[in-house]
Amino acid sequence: MEKDSQIVSEARGLQWLIGQVHVNVPFRLLQGDHLAGFIQNRINPEIVFDSEALECFTLSDFQRVADKLLSHDLRITLHAPFTDLSPGSIDPDVLAVTRRRFDQMVELIPVFRAAAMVCHAGYDWKHCGYFRDRWLQVSIETWSRLGRRIRDAGACLMLENVYEQDPEEILPLFEQLAGLRVGFCLDTGHQSAFSPAPMDRWLNVLGAFIGHLHLHDNQGRRDDHLGLGEGIIDFRQLFDYLKQRGRPATITLEPHGEGHLWTSLHYLAGIWPWSRAQNH
Repeated sequence: MEKDSQIVSEARGLQWLIGQVHVNVPFRLLQGDHLAGFIQNRINPEIVFDSEALECFTLSDFQRVADKLLSHDLRITLHAPFTDLSPGSIDPDVLAVTRRRFDQMVELIPVFRAAAMVCHAGYDWKHCGYFRDRWLQVSIETWSRLGRRIRDAGACLMLENVYEQDPEEILPLFEQLAGLRVGFCLDTGHQSAFSPAPMDRWLNVLGAFIGHLHLHDNQGRRDDHLGLGEGIIDFRQLFDYLKQRGRPATITLEPHGEGHLWTSLHYLAGIWPWSRAQNH
């Protein structure tokens, strides 16, 4: 009980900031013990779905959780499955499974009234480098189809960096998909851990396409999902860039522990560059 009271007290002190961001949470946890905490602390969720969640839960399960979140005026974004999926696969069976999972996610957009759906762009030069042109062609076909459906459902598709070495590797996706409201989800932890290209290069190449952020920290070696300020990432550089651009992107914090969440919020409160009243 003492710990719960402390969490509620911290949440109240940071309520202005909590209202500006999302926090990631797997659906299987949200539909269980985590739902009450998100509602009590008025945390906007980015709900992460994997294949198990899509197979094991029913539409009524999704609707039940959505109704509770929306009845408290919480804003929702969705994160699509990514494990074993390949949106640019040259294997037609693998591609079919990938697209079916994405189609299942589109059906959830009106249920949750989601503003955005995040998918991994999926380029890894170690696996795709020798057929890069074909990968690009198939990927653009996949994202064009999906982006159009997501746009028609009232949301935006955001493509996230993971193992990409350099932003140029996925730049053609955003250039080709610009008319479909497809944006770039810059994941700071992935950029730090997996890309030798520095943050300023990512911003110079893809900054104009940024629509969403995944914020977490690390030491530059592994995808640790530490709290902001606990690693080496220069978040001030990122926020200075976004402030100069004139409008904030939507933001999701991706802590892998409750302590990292509160650390991130306290850190973010100290560098937040926009007016407290400026909501996304």
